[in-house]
Amino acid sequence: MRLATMKDGSRDGSLIVVAKSGASFASARSVAATLQAALDDWTHVAPRLRELAEALERGSGAQPLQDVELMAPLPRAYEWIDGSAFINHVLLVRKARGAEPPATLWSEPLVYQGGSGVLSSATEPFILPNAEWGLDFEGEVCIVVGDVERGTLADQAGDAVRLLMLANDWTYRNLVPAELAKGFGFFNSKPTTAFSPFAVTPDELGAAWSGGRLSLRLHCELNGKRVGCANAAVGMHFSFHDLIAHVAKTRSLTAGTIIGSGTVSNEDEAVGVSCLAELRTRETLTQGAPQTRLLETGDRVVIRMLDATGWNVFGTIEQEVTAP
Repeated sequence: MRLATMKDGSRDGSLIVVAKSGASFASARSVAATLQAALDDWTHVAPRLRELAEALERGSGAQPLQDVELMAPLPRAYEWIDGSAFINHVLLVRKARGAEPPATLWSEPLVYQGGSGVLSSATEPFILPNAEWGLDFEGEVCIVVGDVERGTLADQAGDAVRLLMLANDWTYRNLVPAELAKGFGFFNSKPTTAFSPFAVTPDELGAAWSGGRLSLRLHCELNGKRVGCANAAVGMHFSFHDLIAHVAKTRSLTAGTIIGSGTVSNEDEAVGVSCLAELRTRETLTQGAPQTRLLETGDRVVIRMLDATGWNVFGTIEQEVTAP
């Protein structure tokens, strides 16, 4: 089933179930007021939401989706933990800023804890205060987990995955080097992250979801031109199960925690990129300097994921960079 959050004037919005066609929805307020409320009592709530979804596919309670405004599935979350599971991306972006990869690159995931108190919808304009900060988009796959006990191992982690969605994890590239040089991680270089309109249960993905990896292509466009269609399973050295186990090593996770894959990245240059930093690094290696500029006011970024039938699984992230 596909779940979303409808804007209703409250901070957390209202939970809705969305038809596979994406054309209609049914209110889920009689089952759970918000997505977080559903996640808090998933064992009891999920079967009732599934009944709603099945009824919706039969046309029961259907309302036109085009008439409502959607928020991020979780407009605010207890935690937003982003990994960097694609080794190719790590190598390229570190090469771009002249930094050596960590000695544990192949044995231990890289993660950081992002801001989760304010999360953007899929269509919310991105306000760029200063173009010199070097804005870039980053296309990612994310999971939303239920409660995870401290010490959970990778082979136990699969049961914790409740939902999947996409993210545009905006980055200010020019703020990263000085910030990381302090030895205390990202903060100002990572503004508000945007998420796909729909969060999808793993069963909707069929064989494409296997072993904690999602084998579908992530389509990224900039100003109407495709820049990438990398497979989100290829080159994902650490699976989502590995990421769960890593972040739960010393602490428990609460239901509603979001975990990101990091920028989807394939070594095959023919499939393009999911962020401009990789493209600019490749241009530097082949042409001596970056040829592609970073983002400016007026640029439009589109991120979506299609399955083998062309179904737009998570809906589309489409954001325009705007002036303050």
